Amino acid sequence: MEEGTSQSLGSPADTAGHRTDYDVWQWDAREDCEVRQILDRVADKWSLLAIALLDRRSLRFTELKREIDGISQRMLTRTLRHLERDGLVERTVHPVVPPRVDYALTPLGSTLHATIKSLVVWTEAHQEEIARARADYDQREADLHEAAAGS
Repeated sequence: MEEGTSQSLGSPADTAGHRTDYDVWQWDAREDCEVRQILDRVADKWSLLAIALLDRRSLRFTELKREIDGISQRMLTRTLRHLERDGLVERTVHPVVPPRVDYALTPLGSTLHATIKSLVVWTEAHQEEIARARADYDQREADLHEAAAGS
């Protein structure tokens, strides 16, 4: 076990030592927990990007692939299937040759987009602060490694 960690779960508290306004332990840490599975799905980077893009309008697969930098065809296919299975995205196949398939957010998916947008706004507001914290951390780690090598 890592130094500074406890085997007991304890009670959730914010950084000031006060109880949070919700019980984080309602989200069972076991892998088979339904809430954890949903969070794993909707919080991955590809799902977040697909949901954000589909909030604007429905898109074809090729449009999504072009807009999401770095995603493979296989990963986009998997992401869209998972989002469709979870009821967040709907897939419409148009009976034309060649077949045309459009993806759009469902009403449920649209409610999730509002939450994602809040997360993006928070990230943009704090990105410089996070960059400074990362640089400080990296410097402390480099200093520790240098001190350990000099011993």
